[in-house]
Amino acid sequence: MSAEPDHLPRRLWWVLAGLTLAWGFNWTAMKVALSEVPPWTFRSLCLGLGAGVLFIALRAGGQRLVLPTGQWRRLWLLALLNITSWNMLVAFGVGMIPSGRAAILAYTMPVWAVPLSVWLLGERITGAKLAGLALGLGGLALLLGESFIGFGEAPLGSLLVLGAAVSWALGTVVQKRFPVRLPVGPYTAWIMLLGGVPIFIGALVLEDFRDLRRVSLAPALGTAYNVFIAFAFAHWAWIKIATSVPVSVFSISMLLIPVVGVVSGMLFLGERPTLAEYGALLLVLCALATVLRPRRARAG
Repeated sequence: MSAEPDHLPRRLWWVLAGLTLAWGFNWTAMKVALSEVPPWTFRSLCLGLGAGVLFIALRAGGQRLVLPTGQWRRLWLLALLNITSWNMLVAFGVGMIPSGRAAILAYTMPVWAVPLSVWLLGERITGAKLAGLALGLGGLALLLGESFIGFGEAPLGSLLVLGAAVSWALGTVVQKRFPVRLPVGPYTAWIMLLGGVPIFIGALVLEDFRDLRRVSLAPALGTAYNVFIAFAFAHWAWIKIATSVPVSVFSISMLLIPVVGVVSGMLFLGERPTLAEYGALLLVLCALATVLRPRRARAG
């Protein structure tokens, strides 16, 4: 069995590009949707319909959807970490703080994922990976510097989103440590469906689906974007990358998403760009280059 690449292979560049745009713009779509759709109901629609779309597409493509024997326990664990915890912590957190700031805090994920991958997976951290992580986190630090005031004003919202980042980091590492013997497509559909079960129950107990009749066009479009783009496609893309490369490469690759999230807030929510945001964009692009470009083989 060949070792995993120490960079993002060219064949996955389009997957990363699609994922970056899908999840980057989703922070604005989510903020708009949650302005009228209650959080438990919103996430139930995203996960239930998103998983349904993916199951139908996979079935139409002739893929088998039956789980191998003995996979249920680890699938439930991965679903709770990567889907249930992440989605609900973000849904409540983004309602309390600006969408751009939420995206930045959520993508502190590499801070937690890289040391966890060294500890639990024994991954080797090369100089290029350290440089990429430092550049990317430097970009996030520039943006976080402007968020300290907001953190003081809405500590709970910021802490919820940071908790989501930790849960995602742990889930990503556990996903590599205990892989599920399924192709990417069926695995994505199952993890979304199982991770949604506690959320479906919460929505039935705590909220009233009849409130959806009062939702206006923009929040409805934001919800539809989540179902078809941020969930049915982007979750497949995320798992495709996360299961193909080391956690450190995957984590650094994700650092461009919060920059797109900030730009999305500027375009659609009227936020104005700052020098810190431009500086962060440059640093994150440099960080991304460290995992897109393969190392040259040594001569001799």
